[in-house]
Amino acid sequence: MRFYHGQHRYYCGVDLHARSMYLCILDAHGAIVFHDNLRCDREAFLQAVAPFRDDLAVCAECIFCWYWLADLCAEHDIVFVLAHALYLKAIHGAKAKNDRVDAHKLAVLLRGGVIAQAHVYPPRMRPTRDLLRRRLFFARKRAELLTHIRNTFHQYNLPRPPAGRRIQAAHGPKLVARVPEAAVRRSLEADLQLCQFYDPLIRDLEKTIEHLAHHHAPQSLARLRTIPGIGRILGLTLLYEIETIERFPTVQDFSSYCRLVKPEKSSAGKRLGTSGARIGNAHLKWAFSEAAVCFLHANPRGQNYRKRLRRRHGKGKSLSILAAKLGRATYFMLKQQRPFDMDRFLRD
Repeated sequence: MRFYHGQHRYYCGVDLHARSMYLCILDAHGAIVFHDNLRCDREAFLQAVAPFRDDLAVCAECIFCWYWLADLCAEHDIVFVLAHALYLKAIHGAKAKNDRVDAHKLAVLLRGGVIAQAHVYPPRMRPTRDLLRRRLFFARKRAELLTHIRNTFHQYNLPRPPAGRRIQAAHGPKLVARVPEAAVRRSLEADLQLCQFYDPLIRDLEKTIEHLAHHHAPQSLARLRTIPGIGRILGLTLLYEIETIERFPTVQDFSSYCRLVKPEKSSAGKRLGTSGARIGNAHLKWAFSEAAVCFLHANPRGQNYRKRLRRRHGKGKSLSILAAKLGRATYFMLKQQRPFDMDRFLRD
């Protein structure tokens, strides 16, 4: 985890909300020079920090509405530090907690050099990443509908329906006709209608995202898709969630960010298990887990490698090891700007 150690004349903690923000500004000696509640407005913020702009660092917690403040600070050459929410136990675990106290604690932690930094995703690629995440949300909703259709057939002990898109295509009306109860048929018809709405929407989003990806990092996307099993969606997810591989100094940092490793928890020489399972990027964890499964499709060499892992570590852990290995391979592919090498992957 990276901590911010920059030295400044003034340190500003911002307890940020959707409509209001509480600002606390400290000088280099820790004395409060500004402490007030403001509306979430660009001009209000700039006016409040104007007397301290010559050497100021601003810190806000990583919540859903930090984009505008980070972009405003970048536009006016103000140092902005995004605090990782899961590392702010000094705030979340306090006995007394309110906006005034939280803003002061952020400023104190920033001045003391103990703010754990979250990544400030650049605005150039940020909208496309958010659109990709929204597409994933719709795809999961569609998958829930298809799962409900299949579960309904199991519930009434009816013949097993086909998988995937075949349910809602030509087979859809025929499948619904098999159900004897009128209310159940109407429920399945509603699911199919929603699926038919989601399909063109998801396809249009994918076209838009692919078009934008060719403007952002086409070579990186092409390298990612040389990995067996990495298609359009997994490649785009990896591209936009990683953003740039240069922000990870080592492969260990990258694996930790992707939630592909379990950090050890120990004390006094005793191992107490693992911790930090929720710290990292959940989308990259999902992408590499999916990539490990897709890697095995129509890939005899990969299947033989997985069999060896399975004999040593068991079924579930073998897939986790394969996902972690794909993560390491991805790091070095992007770092060294070379395509995937199956011989090297299976040899290491």
